[in-house]
Order: sequence, then structure tokens, then C-alpha cells
Amino acid sequence: MGISQFLASYPVNLYISEKLVTIKEGAFTVTDVDGKDMFTVEGSFFSLHDTRRLLDSSGTPILTFRQKITTVHRRWQVYRRDSSNSKDLLFSAKKSGLVQFKTELDEFLATNTKEDHHDFKVKGSFREKSCTIYSKDNTILGQMHKDCGVKNSILGKDVFAVTVYPQVDFAFIVAVVVVLHEINQDRKGED
Repeated sequence: MGISQFLASYPVNLYISEKLVTIKEGAFTVTDVDGKDMFTVEGSFFSLHDTRRLLDSSGTPILTFRQKITTVHRRWQVYRRDSSNSKDLLFSAKKSGLVQFKTELDEFLATNTKEDHHDFKVKGSFREKSCTIYSKDNTILGQMHKDCGVKNSILGKDVFAVTVYPQVDFAFIVAVVVVLHEINQDRKGED
């Protein structure tokens, strides 16, 4: 995370859209406001662990997401590139509590093995597509918000408008939104 090609000195607006025609779960396209492809999220067709991969615009793997099977908090783990090796773990995310009326996730960097405090926090309403991603010192890193455009909503596919704040890694924010989406799909029983 923090790769200079995924940082900007100004706010960056992205659209994360579910792919319309795919047999794989969890497939998304990420574009900028001009419609330029920034990232693709590949879903899994069938695997013991739900797995997703974040690819850059040239198809190179940047991150791999895996759902941890034996957890009550719906934990997802995010790894470097195309790995699921513990030495490549970057961070994990889980629901802050077992019962939630509003969306709240805690995220822990791999170096935070005790997990006695979160490194990042997501708060808001996933249903309203309105969430904010905070650092541990409560600095806003990014926000997911309603998109006023029609986009894929006609076909019932989710579109997330996301603002990434200056000097924050786009790939990290996209990863957080994808994990948030997957955890909420689990809650609805759609995954």
C-alpha cells in the first residue's frame, strides 16, 4: 500500500461498479470520473475461501482478498499481489460487533497482531451507500457516497461513488470498499 502510482496530491473520485455479465461472484470495475479504467476486481468462481483479486489497469495483481472461514465477525484478509501467504498479509477487516444497525468495520494492519486497537475504522450506512473511512487518529481517508447518476442502478447492480482524499492510496480505499461490500453481502445472505 502507499505505492506512488496510486497516490495523488488532490482528492480523486472513483466509481466502483459490479460487472454486469459474469459468472464469478464479487467482480467489479473501478473507473475515474472520465470513465478511464483504474482497477478491476476479479471474483472467484468456486473456492473454499471466497477470494477476490484487485488488478491494475494493465491486469497486474495488486492485492488478494480472502474471507476467513472460521470467524463470527466475517473477517476478510488482504494480501500483497497474488499471494495468500501470511508473510504477505497487509491488513484484515472485520465487523466491529456481532449485532450492528449501522455499518462499522475495524481494520488492523498485519503488524498489529494483538488487535487491541484498530488502525482504520469504517462508519456509516452501507445500505445508503454512505460510509467514511478513518485512520486511527480519526483523519478522514475516503468516503463512499450516493452517486446521483443512473449508471448500473437500472439493472440492479451496485455502483459506489468513492472520494479518496489527498495522499491516500487509491488501491487501499478500493480494497476497503470491496471488503465492506462482501461483508454486507454475507449479512444479506447473498454470498
